[in-house]
Amino acid sequence: MRDFAKRRPRWGWRRAAVGLAADGWRVNKKRVRRLWRDEGLRVVHRKRKKPLRGKGHVGAFCPIRPNVLWALDFQFDQTADVRTLKLFNVIDEYTRECPAIVVDRNIDADKVVDTLDRIAAERGAPNYIRCDNGPELIAAAVADWCRFNTTKTVFIEPGSPWQNAWIESFNGRLRDELLNGEQFDNLLEARVVIEDWRIDDNMNRPHSSLGYLTPNEYANRWHQHDQELQPQLFITSGPTTGARSVSLVPYLVRSRNLAISCVGTNEPRNNPHSNNCSSHDASPMSVLRPAWLSRKAF
Repeated sequence: MRDFAKRRPRWGWRRAAVGLAADGWRVNKKRVRRLWRDEGLRVVHRKRKKPLRGKGHVGAFCPIRPNVLWALDFQFDQTADVRTLKLFNVIDEYTRECPAIVVDRNIDADKVVDTLDRIAAERGAPNYIRCDNGPELIAAAVADWCRFNTTKTVFIEPGSPWQNAWIESFNGRLRDELLNGEQFDNLLEARVVIEDWRIDDNMNRPHSSLGYLTPNEYANRWHQHDQELQPQLFITSGPTTGARSVSLVPYLVRSRNLAISCVGTNEPRNNPHSNNCSSHDASPMSVLRPAWLSRKAF
């Protein structure tokens, strides 16, 4: 039995009893079990390997201007010959624009970097990207691209897709409006049809969260009007009365246990309709955005 335990360390006493019977030993299974324990033989419990995690911020952030936070995710479908289609989706969380949907049989970290390079050449690199801990997204190639473009990463917690809510909503819309009703004969057809859908979604589909504007209309309005109305925002660690400002955040507001104080306000802090407002004791799921940053106020 000692020799069996060395050769088959993960098999245990039951298979040892079967092996002894196959070798011609006439022995009861209970005796094998007792001798196995008396000899101190056992199947050692192995700890599960910890999966690799990306290095970066983890938490809930909300962008307050376009091209600050891109959300990335993968989606799968298949062609008529039952071969896999892999989709790499990228959206701007503030405007809901989708600058790219890459369709291929396989998409690795190098293709992710090529896609990010192409989008950055047209729109400029973002300040942050939000994604899960998939192997393509935590690879060294993507980390190097982020470092070269001074882009930080915001990783969602494992098993928490709701922390990447905007890209999950986009995936569901793409699945419902296109993928569930189309059967692609080949890869080329899938690329053409999905690209047409992406352009139509950006140009023609109204979004209720954008005041029933299309993503392109909302982005154009922001560039023409809203960017001139942005004051500076300070993140504070406590109530605004006597609180010290910790850091100046021109791009992102973190939506957990933080208070917002607008610069240069002389109005009462408890006025919820003031353009220069403060927010305290926000719930973890709330988006800390003053009234003048409302998507439906233009």
